[in-house]
Amino acid sequence: MLSTTLSQGTPSRAVLSESDLPGLPLRHRGKVRDVFDLPREALPEGTPAGDYLLMVATDRLSAFDVVLPDPIPGKGAMLCQISNFWFHKTEHIVRNHLTGIDVASVLPAGVDPAPYLQRAVVTRRLKPVPIECIARGYVIGSGWKDYQRTGRISGISLPDGLRQAEQLAEPIFTPSTKAAVGDHDENIDFDTAVRLCGAELAEAVRDATLRLYRYAAGYAAERGILLADTKFEFGTDADGRLYVMDEMLTPDSSRYWPADEYEVGSSPPSYDKQIVRDYLETLDWDKTPPGPHLPTEVIERTRARYAEALQKLAGISID
Repeated sequence: MLSTTLSQGTPSRAVLSESDLPGLPLRHRGKVRDVFDLPREALPEGTPAGDYLLMVATDRLSAFDVVLPDPIPGKGAMLCQISNFWFHKTEHIVRNHLTGIDVASVLPAGVDPAPYLQRAVVTRRLKPVPIECIARGYVIGSGWKDYQRTGRISGISLPDGLRQAEQLAEPIFTPSTKAAVGDHDENIDFDTAVRLCGAELAEAVRDATLRLYRYAAGYAAERGILLADTKFEFGTDADGRLYVMDEMLTPDSSRYWPADEYEVGSSPPSYDKQIVRDYLETLDWDKTPPGPHLPTEVIERTRARYAEALQKLAGISID
């Protein structure tokens, strides 16, 4: 379902709520991404053997694990571009799922490629690691709630007296379960991650998560942005090699703060959908489907925050 009512002919401003690609098998429709299998005949001649996917970042928005009825125009294109920026920026640290295959070359005949060029990628099909891999450099969000209750985050004991949004002495790895759409992820300790993944893989993703976080946090800080925490998805190929996949260091998967607005003891403003969450908290809504509609002003302000993050981090302007 493609709407271009907000900006005719401008891919980053068009609204793609749900992709429709006749002939490509739909593998998964997540909160934001639609994932299609790419049959061999859909791939360019000479493509190396293997299984491939087409991942499309739509403009759907979820909050409190509920997909809302109103999309954010161009959000998928912005998320895809910032992920691609980080995938290329960090490929010296961890392999990623990108193939470099041109998106237009795999689209079904008759499909206008324009809406997909900035929001879709052709990727390797990998075996997902069965946990969410989260790095935290600050005490905030669900980690702050856990710390207040237990003095720990994901089983890691932290010093007494930490305040909300305070920076940790060292970033920590705090995995969580992978919840189905509509359910909630749950923080787990490293021993549970080992039981779910095996010791070798759990240690590998912990190391990769923290290395990626440290690199990205340093890069963002040079641009006046603090990376409070972030979530990575990893997968393995048939030979057991590790790749980072899905999205990477986007405002949807990360908590970015303007450094000049950061203050310990309160929750700083962030370059993400916090504007939406704050609005939803003012409503009499029980955080179960269906989600409420958003005012135009909330949609536009949220879009502007995504655009600002893309410009400041990757130097990409969409308007």
